[in-house]
Amino acid sequence: MLKLEARAEPSATWTYASPLLALGITVVIGVLMFTALGKDPLRGLEMFFWLPIKSGYAWGELLVKATPLLLIALGLAVCFRSNVWNIGAEGQYIIGAIAAAGVALMADAQSSRWLVLAVMLAGMLGGMAWASITAVLRDRFNANEILVSLMLVYVAVQVLSYLVGGPWKDPGGFNFPQSKNFEAVARIPRLFDGSRVSIGVLLAVAGVAGLWVFLFRTRTGFSLQVGGLAPAAARYAGFSSRRALWSALLISGGAAGLAGALEVAGPIGQLTPYVPAGYGFAAIIVAYVGRLHPVGMVLSAILMSMFYIGGEMAQSRLGLTKSLTGVFQGLLLFSLLACDTLVNYRLKWQKG
Repeated sequence: MLKLEARAEPSATWTYASPLLALGITVVIGVLMFTALGKDPLRGLEMFFWLPIKSGYAWGELLVKATPLLLIALGLAVCFRSNVWNIGAEGQYIIGAIAAAGVALMADAQSSRWLVLAVMLAGMLGGMAWASITAVLRDRFNANEILVSLMLVYVAVQVLSYLVGGPWKDPGGFNFPQSKNFEAVARIPRLFDGSRVSIGVLLAVAGVAGLWVFLFRTRTGFSLQVGGLAPAAARYAGFSSRRALWSALLISGGAAGLAGALEVAGPIGQLTPYVPAGYGFAAIIVAYVGRLHPVGMVLSAILMSMFYIGGEMAQSRLGLTKSLTGVFQGLLLFSLLACDTLVNYRLKWQKG
């Protein structure tokens, strides 16, 4: 029978090439899938890998999708490197959007343009508050953070549904479950006229630089990573596991909440039930495809955004279901897991 045997020294080259190999496998399976569905595979691949980058406008839409994915992934990278498994970034993203909307709805035409800073701050604090629930339950009662953070996603969805269908429902919105449109002073400024790209892109780029400095140039970042790789060594060195838990979850929750604020006060412009777009879950794939490295996650966020846009175009132009986006995301993740397994282990035949 076949048995997995750990390699003495995994190849460094294949370790970094693994995401590219996984992408290649995803493309090959995608070709087979389009063929099985009776669609032109080249046309299908064009939807996912060429049309999203063929023009300046397309790049703008790509950046709109990539911004929240990258911000959430940056926060998740801190958690995963610290061995804290925050799977509920989607809930923190939703609560951040709700908190930001609460501030934005208080604005009127005479409000200061600086109100937008309060909107973004509210989003960050909302995400941090939601993540702190997981931190408290893990810290005080040793609850599993995977289950707690994941279950809180569904609670956040219900809170959103209650608000847009009740207290915050637009009285002039023809009974649709949504808030009124935010005033211009509460909207995230755009970088270019005629484009939906906002200053959130600049914040994401700043987040990439800030995370690199934090992880690789500060004692706190070093202690978090040591705690994740070798908890016993971290305790021996005097690093606090409790501080690492709280720091990782608050950073991750703040990043997800900021992404929610940028989305609801940016491209959407109001609070709707469609704020949950799966960014919090897709960002997990972004983080791992990017090897939990700030620069790598920039590239993987762009790739994942191409999947989102490709899925939308495949729905409108090829008559396929929009869930094709999730199929490609899942293919990429499982291909990466398979490649990583074979990088670290070899298949060995062993007689039963």
